[in-house]
Amino acid sequence: RRSMKRKAMFTCPFNGDCKITKDNRRHCQACRLKRCVDIGMMKEFILTDEEVQRKREMILKRKEEEALKESLKPKLSEEQQKVIDILLEAHHKTYDPTYSDFTKFRPPVRSSASSRGAARSSSILTQDLSSEDSTDLFGSDAFSAFPESVEPQMFSNLVLSEENDESSSMNIDFSHLSMLPHLADLVSYSIQKVIGFAKMIPGFRELTAEDQIALLKSSAIEVIMLRSNQSFTLEDMSWTCGSNDFKYRVSDVTQAGHSMDLLEPLVKFQVGLKKLNLHEEEHVLLMAICILSPGR
Repeated sequence: RRSMKRKAMFTCPFNGDCKITKDNRRHCQACRLKRCVDIGMMKEFILTDEEVQRKREMILKRKEEEALKESLKPKLSEEQQKVIDILLEAHHKTYDPTYSDFTKFRPPVRSSASSRGAARSSSILTQDLSSEDSTDLFGSDAFSAFPESVEPQMFSNLVLSEENDESSSMNIDFSHLSMLPHLADLVSYSIQKVIGFAKMIPGFRELTAEDQIALLKSSAIEVIMLRSNQSFTLEDMSWTCGSNDFKYRVSDVTQAGHSMDLLEPLVKFQVGLKKLNLHEEEHVLLMAICILSPGR
């Protein structure tokens, strides 16, 4: 580099074809310079001493800025990291990414005739959501259709003892709700997993049984919504849980008796949450916060 800058002229004391290696590169400056030029070294791209110094200062400044940013990042205490590790383990024990247990539910029965209207509504909803900005998906209106608290009769599985439901004697026509048995099993299964997750949250078991039940009754559906986001796909607005038999679309949920007025804010929530690209640690913290949220 220095030789090129000062236009130095060298003469090879040998035949002008010295073999330049890392070990003997200092033996012949002429052949060394010639080899540099032959492989593409150009004077125009050689920095001056001032430019070299500025570049070094810039690199040093960048390193100092990165070190400062790193030092300003909040550091987790050992106790905080331990809590996160416990929550991750709890989630892994209560969430099966293979969804193998779904085969134990009553099989899904999809009625194509009853789902046509729902499919059209689902298509319109998908188009609306695909063009909507994710920053608008968490407004208060998105949750207006959900009850503030869950009715106790919806969660008989939350109590430790099982109760027999005698309501089956009621003469009600459920023939148009073909997906209801399967989705009822799915919700019941999900509630049991939420209970299992909650029991492993540090401090949860120290609460009274009444407080534990109160927290679970009011948070179970919300936690299920958070859990289900792991299987939600933005491409077709569906929940994919293994095989196509367990790929759930909005039209499937309407065949369990839910209206589009209820499902629209649910799907909006799923879309907004998915676009956040949460890390698994953030996901489990959200679920724990949801369960232990004050005011339950």
